[in-house]
Amino acid sequence: MGVQQEAGVGGEALEVWIDQDLCTGDGICAQYAPEVFELDIDGLAYVKTPDDELLQDKGATAPVPLPLLADVVDSARECPGDCIHVRRVSDRVEVHGPDAG
Repeated sequence: MGVQQEAGVGGEALEVWIDQDLCTGDGICAQYAPEVFELDIDGLAYVKTPDDELLQDKGATAPVPLPLLADVVDSARECPGDCIHVRRVSDRVEVHGPDAG
């Protein structure tokens, strides 16, 4: 499998993380971008690696693949818990989500 190009503003890499403390378990994110988000047995959403590995550590981030950027942004926008954060890898500034400027 080839390396997926990561998304970014002006070509910058983006990453996404979920604040499980605020997650409502609605699963909207997993419907929008099942390649990036998954509900675990605990009923909460987590990000996962391109290899499908669920990242359950608090604050764990996953890269946002360029073809999925719109789906990930829609997930952050539609999330009832406002718990999905998309930020630039370079300076960790949030570009989509509840803390975006």
